[in-house]
Amino acid sequence: MSVHEECGVFGIISPGTADVSGFVYYGLYALQHRGQESCGIVINDDGVFSSYKDLGLVNEVFSADALARLPKGNMAVGHVRYGTTGGTNRNNCQPIEVNHQKGKMAIAHNGNLSNAAVLRNKLELDGAIFHTTSDTETIAYIVTRERLKTPSIEDALSAAMYSLDGAYSLVLMSSQKLLCARDPYGFRPLCYGKTEDGMYVAASESCALKAVGAEFVRDLEPGEILVFGPEGITSRREHCGKKEKKLCVFEYIYFARPDSVIDGVSVHGARIRAGEILAREHPADADLVVGVPDSGLDAALGFSRASGIPYGIGLIKNKYIGRTFISPGQNTRLDQVRIKLSAVEESVRGKRVVLIDDSIVRGTTSERIVRLLKEAGASQIHMRISAPPFLYPCYYGTDIDSREHLIACKYDTEETAKQIGADSLGYLPVSRLCGLAQGYAYCSACFDGNYPTPVPADTRKDRFEQKLSDRKRNRA
Repeated sequence: MSVHEECGVFGIISPGTADVSGFVYYGLYALQHRGQESCGIVINDDGVFSSYKDLGLVNEVFSADALARLPKGNMAVGHVRYGTTGGTNRNNCQPIEVNHQKGKMAIAHNGNLSNAAVLRNKLELDGAIFHTTSDTETIAYIVTRERLKTPSIEDALSAAMYSLDGAYSLVLMSSQKLLCARDPYGFRPLCYGKTEDGMYVAASESCALKAVGAEFVRDLEPGEILVFGPEGITSRREHCGKKEKKLCVFEYIYFARPDSVIDGVSVHGARIRAGEILAREHPADADLVVGVPDSGLDAALGFSRASGIPYGIGLIKNKYIGRTFISPGQNTRLDQVRIKLSAVEESVRGKRVVLIDDSIVRGTTSERIVRLLKEAGASQIHMRISAPPFLYPCYYGTDIDSREHLIACKYDTEETAKQIGADSLGYLPVSRLCGLAQGYAYCSACFDGNYPTPVPADTRKDRFEQKLSDRKRNRA
């Protein structure tokens, strides 16, 4: 099992009517690494919303015909999903659209509300009827409720943020405005840029801005609301500075693309530093350093530079298969590992190999990769992990929801090495995470259990589906 990704959000506003669907398509393509379950686009053509959403990758869902059916417009929002609340079905595809008394809204969300169950229960008791099992619909309901009482959509969003707890980076579109918001902790990244012809673009990562030819302007501050509308750009900062910044440090280790820059820190540079730290903290007597594609490659390069051990290509990734966690069953997952990676025998035969990967969750994937290299003739495998061991669940958008499945909760480091077949194993120390983020405050709760918000009582990803089945049994 690999760590499951986040979601990716994208929004664009043009000074005039344009083929905004094409921009969103390429923006979502650049964010595909953040979510591979489903995707969607909502176009705003002078207040008329048109949308297309479905399960699958961006290039599978948005064929040339599907894109051609979307109208031109002056605004659009898009989303790629990996769900940490709610199952994989078409109802949970985003962006979520709402028609209310004061107009229309479409919302795309990256993150996870730690108080989603409490909020949803309260809304249901007040008469709300939910059509999805995603916490994004909870956000949409709260914003809509506030919109009926406030003079503007930005006032409504600001009022709603007082009720939301946990991680959320939002792109929200009304009939006339495009809004972006980042939670007061800044758990998830969000930035914006501008094209030469005057379009403003917001996205989860700066790599998506580059993909559509937009120049990066800046990251949103934790708690900030940005409003793009007829009056220009307005920054709302009433929620800024309310909490200590807690960007998810795993963005630098795994989630984000290496060519992105988040809160002023290069993701590629952070991973290089992780490898250098590993080389100093857990040296190995070896002949070759190999990274597990793709997120282990940068750290492997850093390990090689710091240790003086040559860097080599020991694993080749099949680029035409999705990441291993997409498969729902363990047997299928192992089959995908087998066809996803293959060893380069000429590189590793007879060599003592330092193998760099971003994390170990259950250990099944690591075991298979170690076996691949040993079957290819590697004499020793010294595994180094560019993250600390996972010891605690995450409630902010990383799909680690049970300690019972975490190998580090069952075995110490030496025992884990034996379980995966490695000759030695070393993790990045928790105390050295600050070297990745270059002094920025970050969330490392999945490694150390220090949660910035209260821990929810029910942490199951399918808790709302389970709730529905319980009701059906009760009625029966």
